[in-house]
Amino acid sequence: MSALSQTHALAHLVETDATWRLLRADNAPVIAALLSEHLGGEDRRLPTDELHERIDHDLDALRAHGLILPLSGQGYCAEWRKAGFLTRRPAEEARGETFELAPGALGAIRFLEQLAAPRQTVTESRLASIGVQLGQLAIETDPDATRRLEQLHAQRDRIDGQIERIHAGDLDTLDAARALERVRDILAQAEEIPSDFARVRAEFETLNRDLRARIVESDDTQRTVLDEVFRGVDLIGESDEGRSFAGFSALVLDPAVGSAFDDDIARVLARDFAGDLSPAQRRYLRRFIGTLKEHSGEIHEVITAFARGLRRYVQSQDYQRDRVLRGLLRTALAAGVETSTKSKPYQPTALQLELSAVALSSVGAIRLHDPADLDASAPITEHVAGTADLEALRALARATEIDFAELVDNVNDVLSQVEQCTVREVLERHPASQGVASVVGLLTLAANQGTTADGIETVRWQGADELARAADIPIYRFTGRLL
Repeated sequence: MSALSQTHALAHLVETDATWRLLRADNAPVIAALLSEHLGGEDRRLPTDELHERIDHDLDALRAHGLILPLSGQGYCAEWRKAGFLTRRPAEEARGETFELAPGALGAIRFLEQLAAPRQTVTESRLASIGVQLGQLAIETDPDATRRLEQLHAQRDRIDGQIERIHAGDLDTLDAARALERVRDILAQAEEIPSDFARVRAEFETLNRDLRARIVESDDTQRTVLDEVFRGVDLIGESDEGRSFAGFSALVLDPAVGSAFDDDIARVLARDFAGDLSPAQRRYLRRFIGTLKEHSGEIHEVITAFARGLRRYVQSQDYQRDRVLRGLLRTALAAGVETSTKSKPYQPTALQLELSAVALSSVGAIRLHDPADLDASAPITEHVAGTADLEALRALARATEIDFAELVDNVNDVLSQVEQCTVREVLERHPASQGVASVVGLLTLAANQGTTADGIETVRWQGADELARAADIPIYRFTGRLL
């Protein structure tokens, strides 16, 4: 590609690509931060009203720090949807609409995150992964049976050598630094999955529109799409995108693959080096297969809905009406082009057009009238206001929430007497005043501010029913004063 053609291609991307449009926006940091905060984490889809409310709350905080942001959350969401940063869809489980990140916005946010916290791209683990895949590809695509057998025998000899060394007691494991590098490289690849799913869904939406357009624009001599739909061919599922996704989905939904994947993740997270991963990273790995299955199920529903809609569109003859409308529009446009040489667009005419008085709005804003809402047959219950009891309110708070302040004081009290302590040692000196809630609170503090150690210890407490209870938990150590 020459410099000139590449320049024209990139100039077209500047105007049409949502990723580039977000990166060059005036408030790109604000847009990326807000969308990443509310739609880039575990919540990938939110109701429109809830997203508006969250954005409004953040906008108030940003304005307090001197940023000029004149619109409301609803106004900005409307702008971002028009710019291609957000995708609005009907809610599946409730009446209304939802927002989710468009593929372009996901790509821009991931790019900015990598700029803010760059990852090492030249790593041993990445080179090793590429080498393994390349070697496997060379073996599986080699048409020479002799050479392929030689390669497989060499692989077997290497594996046999490793087995012999292990039997001889020569067990060589990765050091913590290299293991941590590899798991972070795996995480970097896994974090690209949501963007891939968003692009796959966008590809199917584009394919659905293209097929409908081909049906409307084709004439009687070009009936390929129509004939295939009438014969029952699933054009969505049989497309290149559909076959590619079917192979991926079959692998994800394979119980053996999922079970082996979960076991491998559990073993990796049980290693000592996994303690250097953040809680969010460990949680992401644990939920990885479940997330893949959830997204895969959504794409399957999209494919099914598009295939059924396309078949219904053809079998109900609705495409004939759209063809007639398309013909009328083309005729009107041709007449307009011909008339433009004789009459100006702003020339007054004697025609009068009565516009509809019905206000146009989103379908999600329509609320059906329910006469039962006005039913006042239920008796009116009168509640007499009383004086709040401070001690009762405190007791209610302790019964519904973990008293972390008390637990922090207990741990710090023990650490003032010894250099380090475990959860069991804290409970021995300060019994669990809230029962199992105190044990859960100490484990939470230990996971966030303590360190892990090999082994299991038994903790004991007294439940609300005055019965003694015990549980085995992993050993955590508090080594410094808690904040």
